[in-house]
Amino acid sequence: MKKVPNTWILTSLSISTLMASLGVSIANVALPTLTEVFSTTFQSVQWVVISYLLSITVVIVSIGRLGDILGLQRMLMIGLIVYTLASFTCGIAPALWMLILARSFQGVGAAILIALTMAFLREAISEKKMGSAMGMLGTMSAIGTALGPTLGGILIESFGWRTIFLMMVPPGVLNMFLTYKYLPVAKARVTHERNLLRGKPTRYSHKKYFGFEARSRAFRFRLSSKEIDWTGTFLLAVTLAFYTLGMTIGKGSFNLVNVLLLLLAVMGTGAFIYSQAKAKSPLIKLSAFTDRNLSAGLIVNSFVSAVMMATLVVGPFYLSLALGLNETFVGMVMSVGPMVSALTGIPSGRIVDRFGATETVITGLLVMVLGAFTLSILPNKYGVIGYIIALAILTPGYQLFQAANNTSVMMGANKDQRGVISGVLNLSRNLGLVTGASVLGALFAFAVGTSDFEIARRQDISKGMSTTFIVAGVLMSIAVVISFTMRKKAG
Repeated sequence: MKKVPNTWILTSLSISTLMASLGVSIANVALPTLTEVFSTTFQSVQWVVISYLLSITVVIVSIGRLGDILGLQRMLMIGLIVYTLASFTCGIAPALWMLILARSFQGVGAAILIALTMAFLREAISEKKMGSAMGMLGTMSAIGTALGPTLGGILIESFGWRTIFLMMVPPGVLNMFLTYKYLPVAKARVTHERNLLRGKPTRYSHKKYFGFEARSRAFRFRLSSKEIDWTGTFLLAVTLAFYTLGMTIGKGSFNLVNVLLLLLAVMGTGAFIYSQAKAKSPLIKLSAFTDRNLSAGLIVNSFVSAVMMATLVVGPFYLSLALGLNETFVGMVMSVGPMVSALTGIPSGRIVDRFGATETVITGLLVMVLGAFTLSILPNKYGVIGYIIALAILTPGYQLFQAANNTSVMMGANKDQRGVISGVLNLSRNLGLVTGASVLGALFAFAVGTSDFEIARRQDISKGMSTTFIVAGVLMSIAVVISFTMRKKAG
């Protein structure tokens, strides 16, 4: 097979990451406009955002497994097609229900892009450059997060809300070409290895279908049906849906519906684990979690994501209600975090390549501990400047951790499990975001003394800010202990 320059591979995977992150951030700014256009409530249009995130969370592990079975390039191409077609449908949707449905499919496409980019890096990039490549993906994700609100606002004001979705189509088409032309083709390793164990040769045609080793479609379908754990896939999807809805629905408070959904999620988790222990071809090999390095990476990743989500949930209320900033300045200050992430992503990756993943994970977490406690102190003493300084400490620590943790986890993944491990890693991040928004948001409201922040006093908002990030600092300290002890034992 002809050697493809890393530049083209990284370009394609970077565009995939950028598209997925833009899909989250660019839609938020359109919610007020959509309430007017469709003459509906804010709670209804929130599903334009929730449906996208829910789809990603529910299917991301299953998508990773499909990538392992059917081939990473094939699944990435399918993801680009789904994402691009769904974006076009969002842009022409005549009704809110159709927009929400299309956003759900766009989320499925985004899940494929998110899950398989890291798996593809492990497949195509040398170990010596893995940290830098992970840092590049972190930079593109941060750029998408930072660019989304600004770009979305400009497009909505100049050309209308539909353009924020239609503008995703050209990069999607471009990336289809790059994926077809430059991303290396790999055989479906899981199937090949199973056939070898059964004493059956795997015959491959030299013809290609979308750049992949081709067989008859009927045979490919039978092959996939045997390899895919449909029971586990269904149980995991339903369980994640119950958990995500249980943590997000309602108006900032838990009620009987939330409790029932979370109980169903617990029951679903038990059923899923049982199914994986009995399945011949499990969605997730439970033995993988005996690897302390993987388990530590997943647990700590969820802690870190929860703390970073707190900055997005608590930050706007503190800046506007405690410091008295208007919406424009709140947006400018909030953009500092993504901007710092974009600037520190690639350097963080290079640090990983030079000093090693394990040492950099601990360093990143220690910096985050400092950043979280700083957020609990400096803003109340020095206002906006203190807030920016604290973010400028917390965010580089986050990028160091992400680059190192992603590298560490993916470097330890077996060839037949790279897609699913990438999916599980991203799932831990998403669950951390959901949990952080709910639990740390509730903690903030408890510390303020009311969930109606508009009537709260400034000093109460400041107290809530301090309390939330003291707890965040404690969580990061626990993450340091978990990572240090588990990784030390693993070594």
